[in-house]
Amino acid sequence: MAKKLFIGGLSWSTTDETLGAAFGAFGEVIEARVVTERGTGRSRGFGFVTFGAEEAAKAAVAEMNGRELDGRQIRVDEAKENDREPRGERRPPRYNRDEQ
Repeated sequence: MAKKLFIGGLSWSTTDETLGAAFGAFGEVIEARVVTERGTGRSRGFGFVTFGAEEAAKAAVAEMNGRELDGRQIRVDEAKENDREPRGERRPPRYNRDEQ
């Protein structure tokens, strides 16, 4: 079963490829993605790595949490399920809160 990890504290120079290469030593990486800003394409300083096996993900957390990657100390945790509504089902913002 696939396991997704959150990677925080990434350098602005870290790319999807370098992130995947750094975590590839622990097992099959299905996806490595650095989250970027929509308008500028600049890194937001965090990303996600998805492993094919849970054992590989656990090994990566144990070995990579607190390690240095591209000159920055990174934080590695299991990704949490997002409890917000999916983007397509969000309600539009209410600009005038007095009207109900």
